[in-house]
Amino acid sequence: MQTLLNMYEQWSHHQTQQRVVVSTAARLHLGFLDISGALGRRFGSLGLSIDAFRTTLQMQVAPSVSARGPAAERAAGYARHILDLLGIEEGVDITLEEAIPDHAGLGSGTQMALAVGHAIHALFDVSASTSQVASEMQRGRRSGIGIGGFDYGGFMVDSGVGDEGDPPPLTVQMPFPDEWHLLLVMDTRGQGLHGKQEVEAFKRLPPFPATQAAHLCHLTLMQILPGIREHKLDPVAQGIAELQRSVGDHFSAAQGGRYTSPAVADLLGWAESKGYAGVGQSSWGPTGFILLPDYSSAVELERLARKRVGELSPLSFQITAACNEGSRVAIEETNRLTKEAL
Repeated sequence: MQTLLNMYEQWSHHQTQQRVVVSTAARLHLGFLDISGALGRRFGSLGLSIDAFRTTLQMQVAPSVSARGPAAERAAGYARHILDLLGIEEGVDITLEEAIPDHAGLGSGTQMALAVGHAIHALFDVSASTSQVASEMQRGRRSGIGIGGFDYGGFMVDSGVGDEGDPPPLTVQMPFPDEWHLLLVMDTRGQGLHGKQEVEAFKRLPPFPATQAAHLCHLTLMQILPGIREHKLDPVAQGIAELQRSVGDHFSAAQGGRYTSPAVADLLGWAESKGYAGVGQSSWGPTGFILLPDYSSAVELERLARKRVGELSPLSFQITAACNEGSRVAIEETNRLTKEAL
């Protein structure tokens, strides 16, 4: 048995090591305002951080890059990229506790990139804003919603990409009513466009009419934003649905219709027929959403939706509310044994 003195001597050989913990929320991308950029800025967009899914990781300095947990390969790739870019020769060990589902329209790539990038900057004491980290990780090329969600959460509007190509500036950020909820409708069989397919789809899009862009901006400024501020659901739901119809129809040739998933489209159409106005698809989908006044309404609609689609349906459902806060980045002190103590 070890004596108290031996135990104390062993403890004295422990070294203090920093561990960074990052947790960031998923987001819904609610649509673009001006895809063509008639005034010199393209892809102004609306978004909402949600509390349904998160990416949470722990990171420590290590001899090489390693990662474990959901989406580990993606996290490791981001880590190698940023370490090389910053000229850091050491590696990192990443433990992923949870990860936002990939390619479902929930912002998984941007949130993972920002979480890994911020963790490395914090771990090696390199100062950088979230916009700078996004540029380093080659994110935010069309939308600033993911960047704004990482910093602040809530409901957001960005003003699109300018000539310089920097991440879009966040021009509106406001809390979304806590009592409002959304029912997410997800097709478990497929994914939205991403990667090279997404890039090619944007290249093939027809010009977005300037009059239509002006109408969507008018709708956002004079109906959606004041409705959120005044906690009036109907104008917000109707405004988002109209924006979704306009943008979804513009993208229909690239994604096979207003919505990517026919099963999601059918369920959203049914919800509209029942009087639920605030329906839409996040980004390229296949995740759809229905905006509701409170949690109990979401529970009841989920019950009815499950009954309608049946047990064999590829659809899954998730009730969520807004996440009105930004990501959490914390530096913790841990103890480790040195080789001399082993």
